[in-house]
Parts: sequence; C-alpha cells; structure tokens
Amino acid sequence: MMLGGMVAMLGGLVAASPARADDMAEIRAIHAEMRRLEAKVEQLEAHHGMARGSQNVVAGRTLRSGGRTGGSASASNPSGQLSVMPDLSRLTIGGPALSDDAQAAAAAENTMTEAIIPAQAKLDLDSSSPLAITQTGVDSLPPVFRIGGVSVRLGGFIDFSNIYRSKNLTSGPATSWGSFPYANSPNAHTGEYRPSAQLTRLSVLLQGSPTKDETLSGYIETDFGGAAGTANSYQTNSYTPRIRQAYMTYSNTKWGFHILAGQAWSLTTGYTQGLLSRHEQLPPVVDNNQIPGIVFTRVPQIRFIKDFGRKWWLGLSLEAPQVAYAASGSAGDHAMLTGTDDDTLASSGTTLLYNNAGSGMLNPNAKYSMDVAPDIVLKGALDTRPAHYEIYGLARWFKAMSQASAAGSPIRERVSFAGGVGGDVTVHVIPRYLQFTGNVLAGQGIGRYGPAMLPDATFKANGTPAPIPEIIGSMGLIGHPTSNLLVYLYGGVESAGRRTYTGTDGYEYGYGVNDLALSSCDVEQISGGSCDAQTHTVADLTVGGWWHVLQGGYGAVMTGVQYTYLRKFAYKGGDGATPTTGGNTIYVTFRYLPFQ
Repeated sequence: MMLGGMVAMLGGLVAASPARADDMAEIRAIHAEMRRLEAKVEQLEAHHGMARGSQNVVAGRTLRSGGRTGGSASASNPSGQLSVMPDLSRLTIGGPALSDDAQAAAAAENTMTEAIIPAQAKLDLDSSSPLAITQTGVDSLPPVFRIGGVSVRLGGFIDFSNIYRSKNLTSGPATSWGSFPYANSPNAHTGEYRPSAQLTRLSVLLQGSPTKDETLSGYIETDFGGAAGTANSYQTNSYTPRIRQAYMTYSNTKWGFHILAGQAWSLTTGYTQGLLSRHEQLPPVVDNNQIPGIVFTRVPQIRFIKDFGRKWWLGLSLEAPQVAYAASGSAGDHAMLTGTDDDTLASSGTTLLYNNAGSGMLNPNAKYSMDVAPDIVLKGALDTRPAHYEIYGLARWFKAMSQASAAGSPIRERVSFAGGVGGDVTVHVIPRYLQFTGNVLAGQGIGRYGPAMLPDATFKANGTPAPIPEIIGSMGLIGHPTSNLLVYLYGGVESAGRRTYTGTDGYEYGYGVNDLALSSCDVEQISGGSCDAQTHTVADLTVGGWWHVLQGGYGAVMTGVQYTYLRKFAYKGGDGATPTTGGNTIYVTFRYLPFQ
C-alpha cells in the first residue's frame, strides 16, 4: 500500500545516510506515527465499509471524481476525506500535539452545522460564495505543521487577470465603478486593456485550543493591491503587499460565544450561514471591487457574537469609521467650497476643517476624516435548511470644525448622526444547484458601504455635516450545472438622494442641486472640458462563471470569465441637461491554487 511504500522509502533514505542519535530517534518516532495512522485508516475504512483502493489518492489529496456525493463532513474532518498521507500536523515543534478533541474544537469554529461539503473534492464550488474563490479556502485544508499546540494552515492562489474596459479608467483589477467618465472626457472615447497579477493572494490560519470547548485563532490574508509612490508599470511592475484581513478570534462552543478583533469584513456584509468570519456572502465575481450594490467594507473592528444552538445569531461590531464628503469639487459658477486645506463655504464665508492629511504610518497623500466614534453594527441572523436570513442596524457619527467669518468667532465642533437599516438573504432554491442571494441597506450617510463610493455627506450652511440619503442593493443567482462549473448573474444599484440648501446668493449648495449648467458634459473635448455633474445612481448587470479545470496532488486550476454592463446617471441640471454614461468591462482570469 502507499503508506507502506513511503515507510520503506523513508527507511531506505535513513540507511543510506548516517545520522546523529537524536535524528534517528525522531525518524523512529515518525515511523511509529505512520504505523499508528495506517492502522487507524484501516479501522476507519472498515467502519465505513470501504475497500482499500476505492479512492484514488495522490499525495494525500483525493482526485476529482466529477460526481456529487451527498452527506455532510464532520467537524473534525471538514474536507470529508480519508487520507493515507502521514499526518504531518502531529509533528510538533516545541510542544505536544493537540488532542483529537482539541483538533475537533478548532475545526468546529468555522464549520457550520448541516453544512453541505462534497466528500470527493476539496475545492468546493457548490456554495453561493465558494471560499476558494471569494476568500482562500484555508479552513478546509489540513495543517501543514504545528508549533507547540498551534496548527498552521496555508492558503491562497496565484492570479493572472486580463481586463478590458470600453472606457479608460486607468484602474487596476479593482474597477472604480463611480469613475466612468462622461462624454466631455477623452477617456470616454477609448478603452483600456490591463493585465495584472496583483490579485495573487496568500493567507495563514493559526489555531489552538486551550480546552476542548475553546479555540484561539489568528488569520492573515494579503494580496498585492498596494501601490506605493514608486510603483509603476513601465518595467518591473513593483506593486506592494497590503493587508486584506488580519484578525484574532476567540470561540467558546459550549457558551456559543465568539469574539473577533482586527481587520476583517464588516458585519454589514452578508453571510452564507451564521455570523462567523470567513463565511461572508461575497459574490463569486472576478472583479476585486465586487460590483455595485454589494454592501461591504473591510476595516479594523472588534466584534462580539452569540449563537443560540447555531441557529439564531446575534452580533455587535464596533468598526473603524471614515467619511467621504461631497465638498471638494466645483459646482459650475458657484462652488460650494473655496480654499484648500481649510475650506470655506462660499454661501456664508464659514471656514471648515473636516479632514487632514495622513502622518505617521498613514498615507501622507490621502485625506482622513475627523471621527468622533466608531461605526456601530447590530445584526441578527437565522439559519434554516432552505435559507439564511439577516437584519441589522448601522449607526454613524460625522464631525467637522467650523468658524464663522465674523472677527473673533469661536471654533465650533459640529457633529451629525447618520445610519441605516439593512438585510440579507440566501435561499437554496435547488440545494447545491441553484441559490438566490439578495442584500439591501437604506439610510443616510452610508455611501462608503457600496463599491460605487457615493459620498456619505455634504454640509449645511453653518458647516454641520449633512448626511446624504442613500440606498444600496443587489440580487444574484448562482448556479452549479456540474460539479466543476459555477455560473452567476447579478444586478445591483446604488442611489443617492438630495441634500441641499439655498445660499444668500440665491444658488443651491450641497448634493443633488438642480441649478447647475451641465450641457458641457456632453461636449467632446480633447482637453476634457468641464462637467460638474453630481452622481444620482449607479446600476449594473453582471454575468460570469468559473470553470474548475484540474485538481489533484499538484493543486487546483481554475479560470473565470465575467462581463459587466454599467450605467451612471447624474442629477438634472438647471439647463435641462441630464448627463449619463456607461461602459462595459470584461475579465478573463486564471488561478492556480497550490494548497487545494
């Protein structure tokens, strides 16, 4: 058998080369461990009525059979597979291995009850949000090694994306959906082709169990979406690593209590089941900026989750805030703000300070809002066999400093409250073959939670932040015609309402004003001309799919194709012009997943 051959080969290597006494002792321990595991595999096979050789195993990975297998995997074996590979996870450095109960508890942290996991393929595309596509799928992989009582799992993929856009956005593999140019810009009359390997992603999952009911975890996920001031595409394409996620968790399965601290997907993001990390309902799209209508951020936070029998869930999250103001651009012949660092309201002469350039370890070329409190998310969720439901509330606070133009006027702190309510649903229309997903968030000052990045707020005449009414929503269908094919169809929309006031000069100020001259937005000029349109709505239709080409002891290979049609609508101007624009994006992506 395969294990016996490996033992013989290892024995031959030992005989062929001299070793020190401690090396020989370690090798004998490995031999003993392999013999013990061989006996355990035989017992498990006998228990399940399996004949040896009934599965095709290469280097510890079960090859794809092309068929579907029902049933769910146990918490201690999330992949649902038997492997005759020596259990290197029990080889420890600096301490004892985890007990079987401790390993089961660690695996159970991110294994939901009644989960549907294929038993013959580690790379699972049956979900509405497959982890191998949307995250890194690291939870389903065995530990590579252990350090003391901590297991170490590696995940990730090598990505090569080919992107074509019908309008030139000069954007990397994350499309700037809100930046599609109007006809006055020369970029609206030419497309762009942009190949990129920046979406290549790596992850590490660390887990340990103080007791059989407790699990401590650490998760780090990075890609190469960073662009330092020296990064360019002329010759070496030197783009920098960045933090996608980096957080620690504590989970107590006996109490049903879970804590997360670090940078992770916002609790406003939908989930496939439960509310635990790495189970987010992210669309399996190719574009790294999701698609318009998907609610998310990925920010530092501290989160508290309570589950009630892993069916009902309640979560509270305190998340890092930022505010995107609609304030810095001109508005035809009546700009809302004048000045640079300290802006002045043109209608009243009030001077404002609402953001600052970064310093220390922050980006000095970026502006950071003045924040008074974290964003607060309170969410409840329900898991049933046919569907997963969520409802939540979001609370935010915006702050600016203002000073009236009169001599000797004091500096005042202006604070406004904002927020909204939202919900998510995932329905297994045809279990394992077709899922429906939907999400919505409506309220004021919620623009940063949508990929189109509509503004959160503008200003009142006295300098108080004025949250903008907005709605963000999407619906999607995810299908699985075969075990190695996933297709999807999404539609999404983000829309901003009006928040205006009339100044002493008779002009409108704020966001969504209707007295701007916008006819120039449709006048083609190689110099670009001027267009002061304020975005009302961004909508999209997206279709795509993933083909799981290969999988075996060498890893897995996938290819993805996606097409998105986008329309952007501006508010109507005082001259009757209503600028609109749109465009097409096409992605063709190849991924190699060496750990799958």
